[in-house]
Amino acid sequence: MVEKRGATIYEHTRATRIAPGAVTTESGVVRARYIVRATEGYTKSLQGQKRKIVPIYSLMMATEPLSNETWEQIGLANRETFGDFRNLIIYGQRTADNRFAFGGRGAPYHFGSSIRDEYDQHESVHPSLLGVLAELFPVVAGATVTHTWGGPLGVARDWMASAGLDRQTGIAWAGGYVGDGVGTTNLSGRTLADLITSQDTNLTRLPWVNHKSPNWEVEPLRWIGANAGLQIMTRADHAEDKTGKPSKLAGVVSKLLGQ
Repeated sequence: MVEKRGATIYEHTRATRIAPGAVTTESGVVRARYIVRATEGYTKSLQGQKRKIVPIYSLMMATEPLSNETWEQIGLANRETFGDFRNLIIYGQRTADNRFAFGGRGAPYHFGSSIRDEYDQHESVHPSLLGVLAELFPVVAGATVTHTWGGPLGVARDWMASAGLDRQTGIAWAGGYVGDGVGTTNLSGRTLADLITSQDTNLTRLPWVNHKSPNWEVEPLRWIGANAGLQIMTRADHAEDKTGKPSKLAGVVSKLLGQ
């Protein structure tokens, strides 16, 4: 769309710093009246932004194409995306070629907000995803997993997504989607467009506009806290599965996150 309007996209240009009116890259400085920081889980690569949003990995797997008979037992005839109310989020969908794509949390936070290609695979989380899927849909238990992958999500300290514009500096931002970015990025893009063009609309009056999440703690506190929270939520899910009641442990973590 922007290219149709005459703009040029410079792919593979590494930005290292943002400041009022300027983006510093490895090849030079780009100047503009407004700068939009929409770097999500990769925000830590910008100088001075490491504690704004941290990368938490979400992992996925996909089965071989399943037969129509199998899908009749599963359901999802309209390829609905689904999840449930466990603390460690899971999500799944029937693909166009009849595979079962399924993903979830459980991968550890890596010290210093580290992001590496090898983190896209995890020797225990990926197999556990198939186990969870088989619990939900036993007919899938014998299916072959043909694909596994993952990637970093952007998570703010209070786990609240936001979009906003600092009119004094001209720096706008959007992010912290915690994995819900497919729809939310569209909303944030339209919201930022209205903010930058100084329009007063229903979008610019939404509660998440100009919300500022607190910074994450410095290391090693960030690493300790994030991974402790992961373990607590894992235990909370086990407790809730056994008792059928909300876990007090999960409530403690929610309070620590400011929710």
